[in-house]
Amino acid sequence: MAEILLLADPTEIRTHTDGVALAVSFDRIAELRSWLHLAGLNTPDLLSSEHTDTDDDGRPWQVMTAYPTLHGWKIYAHAKEYTAGPDLDATTVDRLAALAVA
Repeated sequence: MAEILLLADPTEIRTHTDGVALAVSFDRIAELRSWLHLAGLNTPDLLSSEHTDTDDDGRPWQVMTAYPTLHGWKIYAHAKEYTAGPDLDATTVDRLAALAVA
């Protein structure tokens, strides 16, 4: 089971207090999808969801969650990534460029 959990290099693995559930976090949605594929967990009946939103500072993000069962363990898999940053205003770009050449 450890080999399957570590196939996609999750950023965090925690056990829940019930002793039969794991929370597995990934930095990128592609890593979560890859792990589900490599572990053979991306079956048609896999409960999963994707959602997009924007932080208070205007940065858009996307999150994916999946809830497979593996060797009797309930798994709560999660990945959140920012999809793009806000554009910098022209003054900030000019100041950064000036710093870069200084």
